[in-house]
Amino acid sequence: MRDYYDILGMKNNATQDEIKKAYRKVAMKYHPDRNPNDSSAESKFKEAAEAYSVLSDGDKRARYDQFGHQGVNQQGFGGGGFTNMDDIFSTFGDIFGGGGFGDFFGGRSRQAQRKGADLKINIPLSLEEIVSGCEKTIKIKVLDTCKSCDGSGSKSGTTPQRCSTCSGSGEVRRVQNSFLGQIVNVQPCPNCHGSGEMITNPCYSCRGDGRIRATRTVSFDFPQGVSSGNYMTKRGEGNRGPRGSVNGDLIIYFQEKEHPIFTRDGNDLLLDTWINYPQAVFGENIEVPTVLAKVKLKVPAGIRSGQVLRVRGKGVPVLNTSRVGDLLVRINIITPKKMSGPAKRLIQELSKELPSIPEYKKFK
Repeated sequence: MRDYYDILGMKNNATQDEIKKAYRKVAMKYHPDRNPNDSSAESKFKEAAEAYSVLSDGDKRARYDQFGHQGVNQQGFGGGGFTNMDDIFSTFGDIFGGGGFGDFFGGRSRQAQRKGADLKINIPLSLEEIVSGCEKTIKIKVLDTCKSCDGSGSKSGTTPQRCSTCSGSGEVRRVQNSFLGQIVNVQPCPNCHGSGEMITNPCYSCRGDGRIRATRTVSFDFPQGVSSGNYMTKRGEGNRGPRGSVNGDLIIYFQEKEHPIFTRDGNDLLLDTWINYPQAVFGENIEVPTVLAKVKLKVPAGIRSGQVLRVRGKGVPVLNTSRVGDLLVRINIITPKKMSGPAKRLIQELSKELPSIPEYKKFK
C-alpha cells in the first residue's frame, strides 16, 4: 500500500493548507470526468481521496504518522477506504469551493445528491467483548420509508407530477467558459429540490416527505482488539433519502468501558497482585486472572515489591492481525499491620539473621 504523503506528493511535515491544495491538484488530474473509461485514473482518484481523508484529520494523521496504515485501521475501522465514487463527491465536494466536484465537472447523479443523512452512534464495549470479539444487535431511531405511500410522498391513488422547471431531470444546467474550456455547471433544481417530481396530493402519514420516524434493528460483528476511537461503517443503515432515494450510512463508534482490575496500555494489560513475605522470599507458583480465564504464574525467589512479571499472549489482540499483547503482573508484597505475639517473636528472630543493609544502598 502506497504512502499517503507520496500519493499527494507531499512531505510528512506539510501543513493542512498544503495538503488540501495537493489533494485538489491530484483530484483535478485524475477526475473521472476528465478521464472517461480510464480505470487507472479512477483508481488513483480514489487513492487520493483515501489519503486526504486520513491526512486532513488531525487524530487520524497522528495515528498514521506513528503506526502507518495499521494505525488508521483500514477495512472499515477508521480509514478512508472509498469504493463508491459518489461517497467521495459527497464527502469532499467543498474542496473546490461553491458547488464542489459535481458542479465543477458536470454534476453527479440525482441519487447521490439526495442520499439520506448518515447516523452516528456510540457503542460501549467491555474488555471481555474486545478480547473475544462478538456480534452486537442494536436498535436505532431512523427516518424510514413511509408504508402508506411506499416512499413516494403522494396520497394513495395519486402519483407525483413531473417538475416543469427541470422536466423531471432534477437538475438545472448552465454552460460557462473557463481556462479548462467549456464547463457545464449542474445544480439541483430549486423547484423540486432535485427529485424531478412535485407532490400535488401529499400523503397524510408522511406529509409528502416519503419517510416516517421508525425503529430499526441492526446486527453487526466487530473484530477482536478494537479500542475507543475506532469505528466501523454499515453501508445503507442510516436515514432513508427523501422520496425513494438511497439510504445514508450508520457510523458506529466504539467506547471501551473501564475494567475493575485490568488497566489497558495499547495491547498490553496491567494487573496488580499481592503476595506474602514468605512467597517473595522462597518463590511460589500462583494463580492470576486473565480477561477470559486464569493462568499459573511462577514467582521467582527473592522478588521485590513493584517488580513486573510478563505473561506472553494474554493481553488484547492486535486489530486485524494474529498478534496478541501481553499481561503484565505487578507484584506487591503485603506487610501485615497486626501480628500475634508468636509471629512477632519469629520476625524479630529472623531480623537478627538477616544481613544489615549497607549505607550506600539504603537510598537507591
